[in-house]
Amino acid sequence: MKITILGAGAFGLALASIFKENKNSVTVWSRFEEEVILLRKNNTNEKIKNIKLPEDIKYTSDLNLAIENSEIVVIAIPAQFVDNLVKQLKPIVKKQYILIASKGIENDTFSFLEEVVRRGINTRKIAVISGPTFAVDIANKYPVGFTLASRSWMTREVIKKTLVNSHVKVRASRDVVGVEVCGSIKNVISIAAGMIEGMNYPESTKAMFITESLHDLKNLIKALGGNKKTILTFAGFGDLLMTATSTKSRNFTFGKMLGENKSKEEIEKYRKETTIEGLYTLESIYKLIKKKKVYMPIIYLIKDIVDGKKEAKCLIDLLTSDRVFK
Repeated sequence: MKITILGAGAFGLALASIFKENKNSVTVWSRFEEEVILLRKNNTNEKIKNIKLPEDIKYTSDLNLAIENSEIVVIAIPAQFVDNLVKQLKPIVKKQYILIASKGIENDTFSFLEEVVRRGINTRKIAVISGPTFAVDIANKYPVGFTLASRSWMTREVIKKTLVNSHVKVRASRDVVGVEVCGSIKNVISIAAGMIEGMNYPESTKAMFITESLHDLKNLIKALGGNKKTILTFAGFGDLLMTATSTKSRNFTFGKMLGENKSKEEIEKYRKETTIEGLYTLESIYKLIKKKKVYMPIIYLIKDIVDGKKEAKCLIDLLTSDRVFK
């Protein structure tokens, strides 16, 4: 199939390597012409640890050219830019399947990204993908697993066939809401996990935190109309476990800096130089749970710590408090 990936970040390029390995025609779009030139020249970049990509991937900064004749369009850009991209896609996307590889929630509308796409493009052929998959591991062809969710059976089947191979497993789901909640909130939870690491607490405490977080995630999925069993998928427990325990995660690294009580200058420098998806999502989810009246004290506390209103050690007090989960 002819597949266009919108976004030349690490995850987008990693997906490009899978699609190409599976004998699909692949075009990668970036709005930055200099990025396109470097990719054409080197077939890699520092975002993907300079791992060489298949040589016959096409690169372009022309959105119309990228979409032309494509059968699947993959959105793989930061969440805060998706709405603007969808507005550009509206007049040029016709019957293509759309795969959302981005994760997050809009700050203004509290909409998850599948809703953002449906709002701009009148189609049911939309899927979302999530799972415990660092881009560099995908590109290195290590075994990885994804959860692929869509309201459309045909969309799930078509996209799944382009991804599955000897080292990529895909489990299909109808629970778009649950997969998006997990894919978004795990970045926020990872910030708190990094704080615990930064405070030098042992694996026992980290495991306790992850378990408590799973309860909170399950409650949120249920409150937003999703299937709470999604917490047990690649998109749920799998992704949370990976992101909340690895220094490869930018969100985890940021939280670790807070836990280590790094200087404001060091933390601000890291924020400016690094895309920390969890910070953008934190603002949205904080407002969303207040609006929906969902019991998630961990989110309120993470926001207070990030805003400098409380210290990271307050996380331990919350963990050891006598909370009751439903």
